[in-house]
Amino acid sequence: MASSSKTTMAKLTRERALRERRELKQAKKDARRRAAAETRASHSDRDSQQRVVEEEDDGPRSDAG
Repeated sequence: MASSSKTTMAKLTRERALRERRELKQAKKDARRRAAAETRASHSDRDSQQRVVEEEDDGPRSDAG
């Protein structure tokens, strides 16, 4: 009986370690996704602001005549 108890505790320990590793991995994935989303958002904000500036620059010119 004693040997089955050791096996069970070892199995529980392995499973707990595996669960912890998976949680850490998922946390890292989530952090990367958030960082990528923030980067995309900041790039899209910058691009839209840049387009507004370019549109203002492309307006009618008074020296064209």
